[in-house]
Amino acid sequence: MLAERYPYYLANRPVFANEALPVTDKFTGQVATRVALADADTVERAIDAAQQAAGPMRRMPSYQRKAVLAHCVKRFCERADELALSLCIEAGKPIKDARAEVTRLIDTFSIAAEESTRIVGEVLPMDISARAAGYRGQWKRVPIGPVSFITPFNFPLNLVAHKVAPALACGCPFVLKPASATPVGALILGEILAECELPPGAFSILPTQRHAADLFATDPRLKLLSFTGSPAVGWELKAKAGKKQTVLELGGNAAVIVDADADLDDVVQRIVVGAFYQSGQSCISVQRILAHRSLYDALRERLVAACSKLVVGDPKQEDTFVGPIISAQEAARLQAWIEEAREAGARVLCGGRLLSDTLLPPTLLENVPPRARIYAQEAFGPVAVLEPFDDFSAALARVNASEFGLQAGVFTRDLYKALQAWDELEVGGVVVGDVPSFRVDHMPYGGVKSSGTGREGVRFAIEHLTELRLLLIRTP
Repeated sequence: MLAERYPYYLANRPVFANEALPVTDKFTGQVATRVALADADTVERAIDAAQQAAGPMRRMPSYQRKAVLAHCVKRFCERADELALSLCIEAGKPIKDARAEVTRLIDTFSIAAEESTRIVGEVLPMDISARAAGYRGQWKRVPIGPVSFITPFNFPLNLVAHKVAPALACGCPFVLKPASATPVGALILGEILAECELPPGAFSILPTQRHAADLFATDPRLKLLSFTGSPAVGWELKAKAGKKQTVLELGGNAAVIVDADADLDDVVQRIVVGAFYQSGQSCISVQRILAHRSLYDALRERLVAACSKLVVGDPKQEDTFVGPIISAQEAARLQAWIEEAREAGARVLCGGRLLSDTLLPPTLLENVPPRARIYAQEAFGPVAVLEPFDDFSAALARVNASEFGLQAGVFTRDLYKALQAWDELEVGGVVVGDVPSFRVDHMPYGGVKSSGTGREGVRFAIEHLTELRLLLIRTP
């Protein structure tokens, strides 16, 4: 079970300042633990400590940074069951999904340990013309300095890892605000980092209220803000950030195209996972399913049958596939969006009604008007919308009609159509032969349009966390 209380981490040290933040078991609704809540003064002190740590962190040799990351990997493996249970309780994540997230946490830190020794530069020949004769150049990457991170509730370990691990790999001190609904995983990570030999101020992990978190965007001592969360909050923070670089991952309403030559058995299995794993609370959860008319009826029938077999309930049970939505408020929003679509002419094929304050069974709809919120906005729950298409190019255009562009999936065996999708879809990533929900932690990940700006994935995050520095030498 969880500890009775958790500290925040200020300049590498645990501080049991208060017990002001209750964290609930998302299935029972009962308070599971209490967490120290940081105020604006504490955030200010954390930023000052990070600034003081910038020089020592920059001077850490790569083998020491790699050792820190390797220590984390070792401790994650040793505490894997504890970490998975914390996810199950604080996030309501089914235990199988929780174990998978711990595996991805380990993967992400393992990748970062390797990348910490691969931050390379390049010799730049200067003799492109007579006037540059006698000059030689080279460049390297250097850490940009103190940075700030804000992470969401849905992946309390791995989305934290995708910010923290690259920062450690390249030598950037950081201040992190984990989601208030799910701070425990990040604080266990803080406990493990506190075991490492890091300069004082190298990290602070501070659950805090939104008004205090404004400093993460506005304080000029912080050189980058990386935020994962809702578009409204993300773009607001970017507007406040001024000259500060921002990396925003803001979600979407991911689509999958199922062409006429697809293997339906495979398609159904992958869509069920992509749409309903961890209750659809993923930025790349399958929300829109566009199927060729020749197989639309058969796909619809098989998807409804598959959904009826999914177990909905207590995330601690091994056979549970769909657990609770993060809060009763979010569940009520989803229910309202479903009813809005139904009143506009949509047909509910399965699910559609809350079983409790936070449990919504897998829900499929068809004939949903494109303007309905469940179609046009990010559902962030176990809901998907089906629609037929006749022409592949028209289906691509339909996907692009969204204001979002994170990832898209395409089931086709036609190489030319796969390449057409890669060329034409306005998204950060195109996944062929699978759902858009698939991600491996070393690949570039991020979106366009309202889905954000910048890329995560360890190597690509390091590019944001470092800047080029040129050395030019003249030989007289």
